[in-house]
Amino acid sequence: MKLQALVAALAAVAGLSAAAPALAGEAVVAKLAAPVAASTKFIAGGAMFSCAGDTCVATAPTSQTYSTAACKTVAKSAGAVTSFTLATKSLDADKISACNAAASNTQVAKR
Repeated sequence: MKLQALVAALAAVAGLSAAAPALAGEAVVAKLAAPVAASTKFIAGGAMFSCAGDTCVATAPTSQTYSTAACKTVAKSAGAVTSFTLATKSLDADKISACNAAASNTQVAKR
């Protein structure tokens, strides 16, 4: 019985290890409408974004990093987003607008 549990646990770990490389080496990049005033870091979509100038990058994204929700967090944390990409995929204009609307609503609420 213990051997079966050990085999099941090892199989689960092997499955997770095989799934992880799907995003390995592929950064999520957010281009901003205006440069950040100072280099900044924050978590969005389960990954650390580092921002400098007009670019924020998550070099170790999770399966949740390339999402509208993560884009909204980037917009709230760093400013309006003009593009949000992972390798050859980019969020469409409607989703970018939703990201920026979330940031605008946060700014209004803070006043």
